[in-house]
Amino acid sequence: MTTFNESDTAVAQLADLFHLLGDPTRLRIVLCCLETPTAVSDIAAALQLSSSLVSHHLRLLRAARIVKSERQGKQVFYSAADAHISGVLTDMLEHIAEPATGSDA
Repeated sequence: MTTFNESDTAVAQLADLFHLLGDPTRLRIVLCCLETPTAVSDIAAALQLSSSLVSHHLRLLRAARIVKSERQGKQVFYSAADAHISGVLTDMLEHIAEPATGSDA
């Protein structure tokens, strides 16, 4: 089990990860890739964005190991890098869907 007494390097890396996911466009792109590997053109169409903008964000997300890519013929498909990424995002989506209990103050 991980403790909260992590090194400064680990904390900085985690902050960078959350910073990348804090951008609504990047977060929407990652969420598009959770269920099934998705091509850039399909992500762009689903989110009504340009393919070049989606590609730019995907480069950042790949560098941070948030998404991974797989070439199939001429197309590249993107998906969540691993179960940790999809699990965290799925858990957080479930969390925000829960009704507030009123005892959070």
